[in-house]
Order: sequence, then C-alpha cells, then structure tokens
Amino acid sequence: MTRLEKHPTVQKYRKMQVEPGKKTKLLDADELRKILLDFGADDAGFVEIDRPEIADQKEDILAAFPKAKSLISFVCKLNRESIRTPARSISNIEFHQTGEQVNEIGRNIVRFLENKGIGAINLAMGFPMEMDKFPEKIWVVSHKPVAEAAGLGVMGIHRNIIHPIFGNFVLLGTIATEAKISSYGTRIDYNPCLECKLCVATCPVGAIGSDGYFDFSACYYHNYREFMGGFTDWIETVANSKNAIQYRNKVNDKESASMWQSLSFGANYKAAYCLSVCPAGEDVIGSYLENKKEYLEKIVKPLQNKKEPVYVVPESDAETHVQKRFPHKTVRRIKGTLRADSIDTLLKSLPLVFQRNKSTGLDAVYHFTFTGKEQRDATVIIQNRTISIKEGHVGKGDFFMEADSETWLKFLKKEKSIVTALLSRKVKIRGAPKLLLAFGRCFPS
Repeated sequence: MTRLEKHPTVQKYRKMQVEPGKKTKLLDADELRKILLDFGADDAGFVEIDRPEIADQKEDILAAFPKAKSLISFVCKLNRESIRTPARSISNIEFHQTGEQVNEIGRNIVRFLENKGIGAINLAMGFPMEMDKFPEKIWVVSHKPVAEAAGLGVMGIHRNIIHPIFGNFVLLGTIATEAKISSYGTRIDYNPCLECKLCVATCPVGAIGSDGYFDFSACYYHNYREFMGGFTDWIETVANSKNAIQYRNKVNDKESASMWQSLSFGANYKAAYCLSVCPAGEDVIGSYLENKKEYLEKIVKPLQNKKEPVYVVPESDAETHVQKRFPHKTVRRIKGTLRADSIDTLLKSLPLVFQRNKSTGLDAVYHFTFTGKEQRDATVIIQNRTISIKEGHVGKGDFFMEADSETWLKFLKKEKSIVTALLSRKVKIRGAPKLLLAFGRCFPS
C-alpha cells in the first residue's frame, strides 16, 4: 500500500466511494425546477450545452467550467412600480437587491448540487465580470440567449427578455452543471413583445429605433454612465484638471455626488426607461389594455417629462435626438471611451459605435490595410445608413488607407496627431479626403 493510500482521509474516502456506474449525473427536470422555485426563483428552464442557439456561448462556458453539460436558466421578478418611478434611486435599489437575490439563488443551487456530488458553477448575474478582457467581451455567459433557448421569454425590440407572464420585469441567472437533465426547454413559439414602441418614445437618447435598430453606444454612454467607460471618462477628467475650479467647470457637484454614490453603493443606471414602460406580459398588460391614456399619463409621461442630465458624445445621433425630442433635458457632452486596444477589437466595435443618421447620403467602400504589429486587410461598406465589415479587400474601393496598426490605434485614442502620422508615412491615404471626413462623422468620439 502506498503512503497516500495509508492516509486517513484517503481511507475514509475509499470506504464511502460509490460503486462505479451507480453514481448518477442525471437530474430530474421537474424536481430541479421545484427546487429552484423553493430557493426563490420565479421560473426556470434548462438547456443542453450543445444547443445550436447558444453555440457562440459554448467556448467561454467550457473555458470557465470544462465539465459543463447543461445550463440552468432562471428568473427573479422585479417589483414593477419600483422600476417605473421617476425616482431612479428606488429603481436602482430594486435592481441591486434583485440582482443579489439572483446570485444568492445561484450560489445556493450550486451548493445543493455540490452536496450531491454534482459539479456546478454560478455564472454571475452581472458584475463582477472579467475586466482583464475589457473592452471586449467581459461576461462568461450571455444570459439572454440562454433564457430564450430555455423557453423563459424572447427579446423585444428594446433588447430585454420579455417573460410571457412577468414581462420584462425580470433579472436573469444562469448555472452551469456537469449533470444532464431529464428534459430541456425550447424557445416559446411567439414573441411577447407588443411592438407598442413605448420604449422608443421614452428612451432619452433614442437608442431604440422604431424599425428595431439599436444604437448600442447611445445606451452605453448614458444609461451606463457610472459603469466602466463612464468611470474612465470621469477619472481622466479628474487627472486632466489643473485644480478644483477647473474640475467643477467640467463636472458639477451633483455629478460628483452621483459618482460617489455609485462607487459606494453600486453603480446606478441613469435610465432603463425601456423596462419601465413596457406593458408586455400576462401579469402586466391589464392596466395598458384597460386604459391606455391613463397608462401613458402615469407611467410614460413622467419619465419623458423628467428634467435630468443626458450624457452624449458630441455630434452623435443621441445628441441630436435629445435636443430635438427632449429640449427640457440637459445635454451633457462626454468623451467616447469605447477605445479599441487592437485592430481586431476596432473592427468588431465599428457597428457598435456607428451613427447611422450621421451617415445619411454616404455611399462608399473603404479599403483598409493595417501593417506592423497587427497585419490585416478589411473592407468597410457604408450605404443606406448601414455598415458592414468584410475581411480582405472586397469590391471596388472608393477610399484606401494603409496604416501602421499601433500608430492608427494611438491616433484613435488621441495620443498621436493624424498630421504627424501622414507626414511620417505611418498612415497613407488615397481617395477623396472628403470621404475620410465623412467616415469620421459616422464615429464621433
């Protein structure tokens, strides 16, 4: 007998060990759902790791938990009136407390499974996330497509999951487990979204288009002002201010207090009005159907009429929207902080920061060649207020640029002058300069 086998812990384990083949890793779906509800979830569904709908999630999930075979998706209800109120402190405490509930349920389920000898991990509801990957994908799992595949709802035009009963007043949790589950959910056969466009009418920055278009950067810069990129902008404002007076000229006392509050008690959303006004869901729709006028007066208009700062990048579609649609709200200009740290990140980010209204009338094909540390050929096509990115040089180009990759990234971060780059031949262009200027207007920063 080896020295290890003589150890008391090893000997006790050997005595308790289940015979091979008797240790089950199959969970009964009905029993598991009941356990989730008993722990405080309001609904739950299950998805196998190989489901095609979540194929783009599989690699990251397995990197975090290589034994994963199934995903447990569950929802916790938000208190509706707390989300609807114009007093965003009430809304934010509701988001925070429900988010903590989601994570607590996830942790308890993992403990329950672990006590049965079944491996599992709770995939964080929100933060903390993998910030070493910022500004690329910082989350391990995208909860929304998992919830859709599990049959817990479908994304509406506002990009939030709408549960068929609870509406969009839910937060999502996901658990990965090594066990298989006796039956898995399937996507529901209709979209609970009513396409009433109340989210379109209420969004202060116009992030949701009536045609279903979503302006990611507009939502990111305002609603998430005190998260990630907004914090970066604030701390750089602090660093660039010569003294307190100069700082106060850029950031007023209310904004400083708001940032302190987010740092102390958890980052606060500035709006999330798209959730507030959504009438979809069996438990929610009644007051909307019974008296639409009263619904608008009591839920929608207070948010539209609220006097508040709205954070926008200068010359963006969001700035134009606020000035035209909500002149009583205060436009606060901020720097764009969705800064790429690689050419790959840059190309992936272009559709996210593209301003379609600024591209009106532009119809051009741009060929880019990046040299040096990162070598890449890419084509950017802008036409009919849309953008598409292609690998290599595709089609007949109207404008051509060859640039040293490090130099171009530093220029975008405002660390290097474009004039210096052109004179040093680190950047070479061919084509009408007005096309380059038109391209720049589509991506204000």
